[in-house]
Amino acid sequence: MTSKSEIESLLFLMDDPDPFVQESVQNRLQELGEQAVPLLDQYKSTVKGADAREKVNDVIHKLTFSTLESDFIEVLEGGLKTRRSLEEAVLTIARFGNPTLRISEYQKKLDHFVQMVEPQIKYKLDEKRKLKRLLTFIFEDLNFQGDAENYHAPQNCFLDQVIDRRKGLPISLSLIVMFMARRLELPFFGINMPIHFMLNYVGDKEELLIDPYDNGAIVTYDQCYFFLKKNNVEPRPEHFQMATNLDIVLRCLRNLIHSYERKKEMERVEDLSRLLDIAEMYK
Repeated sequence: MTSKSEIESLLFLMDDPDPFVQESVQNRLQELGEQAVPLLDQYKSTVKGADAREKVNDVIHKLTFSTLESDFIEVLEGGLKTRRSLEEAVLTIARFGNPTLRISEYQKKLDHFVQMVEPQIKYKLDEKRKLKRLLTFIFEDLNFQGDAENYHAPQNCFLDQVIDRRKGLPISLSLIVMFMARRLELPFFGINMPIHFMLNYVGDKEELLIDPYDNGAIVTYDQCYFFLKKNNVEPRPEHFQMATNLDIVLRCLRNLIHSYERKKEMERVEDLSRLLDIAEMYK
């Protein structure tokens, strides 16, 4: 057993210049393992200053990463064959940024969003009006939007933080749409276009390209070609194929690696690269 006072003492001693003291602190934290996490998380909520909180976050991350890695492998072993399994994989990755995350809590938040809009969609509207109502609900009523000010921040990649902040990258905003659409049985899919992930709606009567970063605007293939060429990418047919669930998981991990590289947090990059290597084995 441990106590709050022991946790505080260990965190204080982490800055001791004596290597023996530092090693002793690390050994004790490893000995405590994940049983120390609730107290560390409680302590984190009381400290002031971003640096102090980040210090506690690093300790929690080191104590929990092996379990996250094991759980991630378990999800992959189960097969990413359904949208539900993709949702579990993406929320498992979100534990990298929030080790105490309860996945079921955020699944319930998505359930709640759907319960809010379902009566307006389920039975009364035709195909195109259903998709437009869902997009309006997500991007106007709930106010999900792209984070243009801090595009590369890791919080734009972690689905729990995207749900809480209502801001994200094209792929994370697409996942919000796709996971809500799953619950409503609407045929939204991801398009793994370079630089800018897109949505695809494939209905009985029409197929549409949708830009999740532009409030769910419907776009044309010509606009996408122009965008790619403007960014020195020669458009190819495979750029507009539906993304597999594994494609999406791999892209989420690569986005996170890029985010932490920009922050020069190389230990985090190394851990994420381990997850990426594991995921690539399932190609």
